Amino acid sequence: MFRRLPEPRAAISIRVDGRIVEAREGDSVAAALLAAGIVRTRAPFCAMGACFGCLVAIDGIGNRRACMVPAADGMVIETHGARRDLSR
Repeated sequence: MFRRLPEPRAAISIRVDGRIVEAREGDSVAAALLAAGIVRTRAPFCAMGACFGCLVAIDGIGNRRACMVPAADGMVIETHGARRDLSR
């Protein structure tokens, strides 16, 4: 459903709900989750921070908008258990 553009960027690792996920430098947390096939029941509809549909906990701080936070190597994200796996 979602695929990356063929733009070469460095790979980074983030931890999502206890699982290591590869992201790319410059991705927002929401983009990294979508690329990994992790979509919460409330997905990032607007992708610009207006709808609050992509709230997650990032590095222990809750209610962060995933579409507004750049992914960083070693970041820990908790989706509060409300996610779907789109890899099937």
